[in-house]
Amino acid sequence: MTSLDLILDDTAAVPLEGSLLRHALSCSPYMRRLLESDASLLPPLLAHLHRPWDAAEMRAFLAESSVADDAALKQALRKLRQRVMLRVIARDLNRLGELDEVMCTMTDLAEVTVGFALEHLERWQQAIYGVPVDHDGVPQQLIVVGMGKLGGRELNVSSDIDLIFAFEEDGETTGPKQVGNHEYFSILGKKLIAAIGESTADGFVFRVDMRLRPYGDSGPLVCSFAMLEQYYQSQGREWERYAWIKGRVIAGPEKALQDLLRPFVFRKYLDYSAFASMRDLKAQIQREVARRDMRDNIKLGPGGIREIEFIAQVFQLVRGGRDGELQIRPTLAVLARVAQKGLLPQETVHQLSEAYVFLRNLEHRLQYLQDAQTQMLPSDDENRLRIARGMGHADWEAFLSVLQPHRDAVEHHFSQVFSMQQPAAPMANPLADVWLGTLPDEEIDRRLAEHGYGNADECRNHLQSVKRSARYQHLPTASRERFDALLPAVLKLAGEFDNADDTLKRMLHLLESICRRASYLALLAEYPQALQLVTKLASASPWLAGYLAQHPILLDELLDTRTLYAAPDFAVLAAELDRRLAEVEGDIERQMDVMRHFKHAHIFRFAAQDLAGDLPLETLSDYLSALADLILAAVLKTVWPHVRGKHRDTPAFAIVGYGKLGGKELGYASDLDIIFLYDDPAPEAGEVYARFGQRIANWLNSLTSAGLLYETDLRLRPDGASGLLVSSVEAFEGYQKSKAWTWEHQALTRARFCAGDAQIGQVFHRIRVDILSQQRDLASLREEVIAMREKMRDGHPNKTDLFDIKHGSGGIVDVEFIVQYLVLAHAQAHAELTENRGNIALLGYAARLGLIPEPLAEQVADAYREFRRCQHAFRLQGESQAQIMPESVAAEAAAVRELWERVFGKK
Repeated sequence: MTSLDLILDDTAAVPLEGSLLRHALSCSPYMRRLLESDASLLPPLLAHLHRPWDAAEMRAFLAESSVADDAALKQALRKLRQRVMLRVIARDLNRLGELDEVMCTMTDLAEVTVGFALEHLERWQQAIYGVPVDHDGVPQQLIVVGMGKLGGRELNVSSDIDLIFAFEEDGETTGPKQVGNHEYFSILGKKLIAAIGESTADGFVFRVDMRLRPYGDSGPLVCSFAMLEQYYQSQGREWERYAWIKGRVIAGPEKALQDLLRPFVFRKYLDYSAFASMRDLKAQIQREVARRDMRDNIKLGPGGIREIEFIAQVFQLVRGGRDGELQIRPTLAVLARVAQKGLLPQETVHQLSEAYVFLRNLEHRLQYLQDAQTQMLPSDDENRLRIARGMGHADWEAFLSVLQPHRDAVEHHFSQVFSMQQPAAPMANPLADVWLGTLPDEEIDRRLAEHGYGNADECRNHLQSVKRSARYQHLPTASRERFDALLPAVLKLAGEFDNADDTLKRMLHLLESICRRASYLALLAEYPQALQLVTKLASASPWLAGYLAQHPILLDELLDTRTLYAAPDFAVLAAELDRRLAEVEGDIERQMDVMRHFKHAHIFRFAAQDLAGDLPLETLSDYLSALADLILAAVLKTVWPHVRGKHRDTPAFAIVGYGKLGGKELGYASDLDIIFLYDDPAPEAGEVYARFGQRIANWLNSLTSAGLLYETDLRLRPDGASGLLVSSVEAFEGYQKSKAWTWEHQALTRARFCAGDAQIGQVFHRIRVDILSQQRDLASLREEVIAMREKMRDGHPNKTDLFDIKHGSGGIVDVEFIVQYLVLAHAQAHAELTENRGNIALLGYAARLGLIPEPLAEQVADAYREFRRCQHAFRLQGESQAQIMPESVAAEAAAVRELWERVFGKK
């Protein structure tokens, strides 16, 4: 029994600490070896076991050391490292701290020791050479950049530290022995590496790896800013962008270097080449893993730590230039941000995060064995048992039963994230020569006809027209090459659809619209799944193809189809929009564009889901209505601070939606029927809220470079277009009770609070119910409703033989009028009719109450649903008027007319 065991057997002295220490020692031979080599390490470990190290305590320990030369410096740093390691190991193995504590403690150790060593080395070196200055006499400092896990504050317990050394300007030192700044900092850098990384009798502090610097091992140890800028602009490689995501200055001035390198790391536009680059890097690693039989490597092997890091960082590379919130370093924080932004599903991120924590904890326990930088699972039974127990399991088999599901999940998610961007193997495309123009016209026409094109001659002319166009001819060489690579694939894909000719025209129009944006051409050229999807959408809907051409930024949505087809979480979306608006606060034009881009992106998502058959009609309308509510709320919050004369921080103001917005039946191009209400006794309230209402209307209706937000119709306010733009709640109630026409009460059946002050919303709801529940003379009501219906029909004459789905006899408006009448006629006796649940639900209520025949109500509900489906389909086909052959909806229209006659009598 060793002296250490004898001490630990004295449980009367340290019962709890002794028990904890025994467990740690059973899992870490390195810890035992360290304590047995130096008995003085044990008392402070036992005394401070229940609190973690922090940077202040580390600096205090070093400050007490007598450091007069290199040898003393190295000894002080290594003695600190021994004490930190012992407490970290004991705390971690006994679950006294979490993973974050281990990573942060080791990162603090690296930063403190580098800083302490640099302070002493620089002072000693300046005594010889003087102070390094630039040509203007400004003092220069060595800038130490921590890369990898050090930069991300995720350092493991036996890690290399990846460093890059830099300085701002060339010049010379001021001392009696003058040298150039580059030589001065190279000498200093070498001494720093030795102070931290050299193995002495006391061990090492951290192994130092300098291979991430420009030109790697063959490059200079230290680089000036001018050299760094020239290198990364002209020779920087994709893997270096990946590495610099975590780059962080740990000694010396930070801002200038970060500003210099940020454009290299985070591109201004979405960077679609990142997926291919990361995939290539992973493939290189996989080849090395296979070559060296490293499947049991939990970092580089399948389902390992590196795959989780790649998943997190690819989204940073792609989107970080456009979204500053992704310019962060810790892997878990990046994953959380990715989930928050909907770039990956929450469950996926949860699984990846759990796996990351498990694998990093395992990595540490592997390194606790012998203080070796390893990520390989042990092959001997003794160390396997140590690892299993260190991970909280009784034996190796129990441990593996938990490890393998984590690795399987990571491998699955890695494959899912990167597989959709995997370019297909190149294939011979018989239509390549059609675009290149190397064939006679007759041969071009023959090939086009063979590949599905009905009017080959017209398609050929269209292709040649595009090729002769100034827009194509003036493209930069790289963009034209991408365009040329893209067109044969477009020709082949479009030819696979029944409407090949139309699909090709739509795709050519889209490509001409985006061809000056090289990043979008790269997306479609390099990721055939995205091209296939956009061709499918263009074939299915000319409206959607035009929407993409008008707003090409929406091609970003094709990057991840899981996001494209994900169900929206409107609370999350509201927070996201608020954040985006806050990022450009003070710039009204940019805020207006942010709001429009946000709306267009989500309309596009809904349309894609609709075309895929994943979105029932009612759900689509709910989504479109909820999106409008969200945007209206954002407009209120954004506009109010800029209203002249505002007298309170939060407006006592609300927006009420009527019509399709009020009934949650919005379509893709529906305008918004809204009114503005306020409840504020301040004398200036009417004037202030009138300005507020006008600014809201301008925000919604203004056409900017990003397009239109919404067209609005404010004519349903009291007294219509001649009335005040905003109304007090009191005035609104008085108008509804004493002056409103019956048609205005009809409109009130489909009205609801949409945004603003919730208390005003509650008051509006009470007024609405009161009005709808009034006792009415049914004969007079019936006559007024019929008269209004005739007036509407006269205003929408149909001079064709087609059936007008909205305005025709037996169409949508007839259903709406039937429901409105039933509500106004019977809500006094049946309160459930005042619920704003939509026309289909209200028909069901009326049937269950015995007001209309139930079978007929079901038929009319089905007819209404079919009519609305047709409306949506017409919109997707770019048609503003929904007119159809009468026989195709004869049964539906007949059911509506029958119910009309039951309710109102014959027309």
